[in-house]
Amino acid sequence: MTPEQATVDRVAAVLAEREAIQANLLELDGSFGKRVLEGAGRSGQPGLTGLTKNRWDKASAVLAGLWETFLAYSAVVDRIGELAGPAPGGGRRPSRKDQQDQAELANLLTGGCVQLSGAPVPLARRDLAAGGRPPVTLAAAVGAMRRAFAEVTEVTSAAEAVWAAVGGPLDAATAELARERPRVAGLGPDIEAEFAAADSALSALRAAANADPLALWRDGGTDTAAADRLREQVAALAPRIAELDRVRQQARQRIDALTTAAAAAQAARQQAVSAWQEASARVSALPPPPADQPGPPPASLGALAAGGQWSRLATELDRYTAELDQFTAKTAGLRESAAAALEQRDELRGLLGAYKAKAARLGAAENSDLAGRYDQAYGLLWTAPCDLAAAAAAVAAYQRAILATEGRR
Repeated sequence: MTPEQATVDRVAAVLAEREAIQANLLELDGSFGKRVLEGAGRSGQPGLTGLTKNRWDKASAVLAGLWETFLAYSAVVDRIGELAGPAPGGGRRPSRKDQQDQAELANLLTGGCVQLSGAPVPLARRDLAAGGRPPVTLAAAVGAMRRAFAEVTEVTSAAEAVWAAVGGPLDAATAELARERPRVAGLGPDIEAEFAAADSALSALRAAANADPLALWRDGGTDTAAADRLREQVAALAPRIAELDRVRQQARQRIDALTTAAAAAQAARQQAVSAWQEASARVSALPPPPADQPGPPPASLGALAAGGQWSRLATELDRYTAELDQFTAKTAGLRESAAAALEQRDELRGLLGAYKAKAARLGAAENSDLAGRYDQAYGLLWTAPCDLAAAAAAVAAYQRAILATEGRR
């Protein structure tokens, strides 16, 4: 490659590099993170705080210096473009002017020609013949801009990552609270206070994330623990609000239904007690009936509804419903035990008759021992109230005696 062609290629590379740098700087300038960080504290917006404020103050100063350096660098590149005339075929090459232009072009491509922004070089490190901040080469200027660009984008990218990570759970919690807000009013002080606390915590967490996002940036990732906990808290609160609202909507219907069910349960218990009393007059040692169950007080439940104490009303309705279910089960058990006792007595009577018939077939009906056992069992079974345990034992003894007699025959 000839020196002239090498210069043409070098100029083309410088121009292309400038275009890429300019595009990246414009993209950074319009990025979401940069615009939000830069706009904090303006037009009534909350300002930055804490770590984010410290880092953005430094990064914004670096960004301002980066643009100053780019402008100085771009002016040099523009001059290089002027000195390099159009090459045949659309390329670019150094113009064929006088020797002075050739020397200037070579100096711009390789020598110190870009004035960097920033404080001057300290006097102790300065050359006697140098200015306070000597110009640097194009390559050095690009290196300085590259480092500044990385420093700024590290801050803006981290802030964007935090906002994106915590925005999901916070937005979900916000939407959930917005859906439940129309229903929560009037549901009672407890649930209203819990809703207000969640709403306040959401606002505080969002404000903190907006004002100091980098406080949540740790080890290259976002700490979303607080946002996730709040999202879970709101997610658990929503069904409780829905349930209390359902209680509010159906309060009178549930109170009336529970009152009707309690009355029906009391009537069923009266019938079961009557059946038990009839059975206990015929059979002894029946288990006693369970204690009477007072019905739910409609007045007190209505007072809770009138006072808007829906949480307590829901608790009371659930408690009375559970107690009523238990009471109904006990009533059914009382009726079943009475019927079972009479059924057992009748079954023993049937067995005793069957065994007597068998004794007659064996020709042992007049056997004094068998007759005595029969009379004992008969007396127990036809005496009111009947001792089922004693009667069952007597019938079993009568059966064994018949079987023994059958064996001897």
